Amino acid sequence: MLFSELCNNKIRDMKKLKNYSVWFCAVLFLLSSCSKAQESMSEKKEISKDKNVLIVYLSRTKNTKTVAEIIHQNVGGTLVELELQNPYPENYKSIVDQVAKENEANFLPPLKTKIEDIEKYDVIFLGFPTWGMQLPPPIKSFLSQNDFKGKTIIPFNTNAGYGIGSSFETVKKLAPNSKVLEGFTIRGGIERDGILFVMEGKKKVEAEKKVKEWMTKIGMSKIKPLN
Repeated sequence: MLFSELCNNKIRDMKKLKNYSVWFCAVLFLLSSCSKAQESMSEKKEISKDKNVLIVYLSRTKNTKTVAEIIHQNVGGTLVELELQNPYPENYKSIVDQVAKENEANFLPPLKTKIEDIEKYDVIFLGFPTWGMQLPPPIKSFLSQNDFKGKTIIPFNTNAGYGIGSSFETVKKLAPNSKVLEGFTIRGGIERDGILFVMEGKKKVEAEKKVKEWMTKIGMSKIKPLN
């Protein structure tokens, strides 16, 4: 009986120890999860607090320009439109043909726009339309001629309904030493069909709402309430 009681006591002690171990591990897991969540929240807050913001955009029909201005109204910073030394033709088919040739040849069109002291900016919003399901060549020029090491890049896009194509991935490839956050995209006009500027009235209100939701999601907390 004594041996049996000793065994039973031992088993009970082992079960208690096992239960304590499980409980202890669970507590450690919860503490670790909370710590990581706090770090993630702190990181998001840090992105938008005391950072110099640059908003650079390329816009042909002013839809991307409107989104850039909405972002600027919310976070402030410096707003810059990219311009080319040799502007693209006004004719839609002509620009489509020219951009296709530039993409095929990996040609980087020279920019008229020069941003002084770009190293002083911590966060760079980068806006562009989708051209041929790719990143427009002028944006490739901008990314290729500047050093974005250690910076945060946030892409935003307007398109004719076909999405971003490979544009966001190309941003990551051309700025490998930067941190690229989740981008924003919204449908704009359809120049092919003669539908140009659409970011007005209800469409602009919708864009403002979506931009605000996106910026909150990525941790850009310096957002002014939209009227």
